Amino acid sequence: MTRNAPRPEVLRYTAFSSTPDGGNPAGVVLDASALDDSDMLAVAADLGYSESAFLTAPPEGLAGQEGRAYSIRYFSPKAEVPFCGHATIATAIALAERTGPGELVFATRAGAVPVDVAEEGGTVRATLTSVEPHLEKIADTDLTEALAALGWPAADLDPAFPPHVAFAGARHLVLAAATRTRLADLAYDFARLEALMHRLDLTTVQLVWRETATVFHVRNPFPVGGVVEDPATGAAAAAFGAYARELGLVPEDAVLTLHQGEDLGRPGELTVTLRSGDPRVRVSGTGTRIS
Repeated sequence: MTRNAPRPEVLRYTAFSSTPDGGNPAGVVLDASALDDSDMLAVAADLGYSESAFLTAPPEGLAGQEGRAYSIRYFSPKAEVPFCGHATIATAIALAERTGPGELVFATRAGAVPVDVAEEGGTVRATLTSVEPHLEKIADTDLTEALAALGWPAADLDPAFPPHVAFAGARHLVLAAATRTRLADLAYDFARLEALMHRLDLTTVQLVWRETATVFHVRNPFPVGGVVEDPATGAAAAAFGAYARELGLVPEDAVLTLHQGEDLGRPGELTVTLRSGDPRVRVSGTGTRIS
């Protein structure tokens, strides 16, 4: 920590699961005002979670009720990331346990992200609304390199899901497996994929397999964050929702269920809601404190 700065209280929450052994753990620092960038990175590295979130006072002009609007930053063990969905959900639930459910607003590097926290039958559930998303095609040479790093033959891709880079706060390469077996068999070249992701400014690679019209299984390699795989990825879920809608793979109005973490032994469930006339994507899930 910086000289003379007290060590912050670091909370540990999991997102997208109602039990501590599921979903994606995140560190949460509700008052990071005494920390600089190196301090935040050190806390995140010490925890070793895919991301940790750090709150400070909101910038001028940020909408939201007094005491329910914040600036938020996210650090992986290796670097800062512009937006992190699971750490946003975890932070919102941590705040709701102290100040009650309701609306929160977070100023992220990607833009303002509102979060609604509600209690449903004794379970706290948070819903974030993404910044406006967009898609871009990936060059054939970059796709070839991604598949080589993953060890996936091109024939193992689902032709109904064209590879794209999708953004809803952070950039994710979306690749769809043709079978659940292909998705389950993940043993990739860490350094090779990391190098490609740095060059393309990717946060994760969103690997998906479609079970039904609205149910998907997903996995997220995250070598640029120093993590082999992210157990539940809210930012990628938002990006995938935008991708699926824009390419006509799901209706304009749809509720998608994403299962993630099963192959890691940390099952989680992410709900992605698309609304006609609103380009933003809503991602919701439960969460709980890790003792």
